[in-house]
Amino acid sequence: MANDFTFHITTTRFDEDYSPSASSRITTNFANLARGERRRDNLRRALAMIDARLNDLARADNPTADRYTAELDIVSAQLRFADAGDDREFPLLEVLDINIVDRRTGERHHGIVGNNFSSYLRDYDFSILLPSAQRTAGEFVVPEDFGDLHGKLFQHFLESDAYRERFPQSPVVCISVSTSRTYRRNGNRHPVLGVEYEQDSFSLTDEYFAKMGLQVRYFMPRGSAAPLAFYFRGDLCGDYTDLQLIATISTMETFQKIYRPEIYNAASPAGDVYRPSLERDDFSRTDITYDRVERSQLAATQGKYAEEHFVAPHRQVLNRWAARYPATAR
Repeated sequence: MANDFTFHITTTRFDEDYSPSASSRITTNFANLARGERRRDNLRRALAMIDARLNDLARADNPTADRYTAELDIVSAQLRFADAGDDREFPLLEVLDINIVDRRTGERHHGIVGNNFSSYLRDYDFSILLPSAQRTAGEFVVPEDFGDLHGKLFQHFLESDAYRERFPQSPVVCISVSTSRTYRRNGNRHPVLGVEYEQDSFSLTDEYFAKMGLQVRYFMPRGSAAPLAFYFRGDLCGDYTDLQLIATISTMETFQKIYRPEIYNAASPAGDVYRPSLERDDFSRTDITYDRVERSQLAATQGKYAEEHFVAPHRQVLNRWAARYPATAR
């Protein structure tokens, strides 16, 4: 099983000079911003928003303005098959890695890897496989093995030497809450993550991440308009420092304000009971160009790419490997 494929990691600095590589999913938030005539302005503004929020959350009772700045790297994981061929290597996933620089002391603090989780295979599952499973109008069908391969590959990547040699901690994937679920405050409050919410039932995305070995909690940090979904291994509140959590919140909240301003740049914050909606009109847009319609349309294109260059040519190897890989503990 170990000889079927290996992982290889490369990193690219995400700054105002960033340009997506040929293998990057252009639906990914950071790649979408880095296109068009306003690409450099988009990137500069997004990075400034991240730093402003980072310092706002880190300031607390010690108001030292602009003490911290975030340095972001795009981590690209390639899956390399042992057999030769045109599709021997495939871009499995991309995430952001964060470093926090203390301008006052010069110290560098490693943050948490995992923001802006991006996967071609996830596009295939949601944009190709899931629609093909719908048999009749009005009946939503989820295949029993939906997300199994993706989940096992993700966990295998976290257990690989390639990951462990670079990252001492498990990732945290922070994304938007689901517009199909209702969230209620449970009375718990964390000093950094903020007030905690619980959902009425797990969404399909929650179930998908569970197959990746990740559990979920929902928190709305101080000054936020809506809770964020945090997917993690281990102990979200105990395994990471306050500064690490602050950097993750600052990074992902910025992208969500750009991508989903109806929720994360709303005029009024979420209350005790909250149902996210993209139909609200009491919100403000950021002055950053982001093509949400194109992003949605490209997911199907990239799912097809994954089918043609990953799933189809390596189906036998992947099925054989997945059958031997232990199922996720639920």
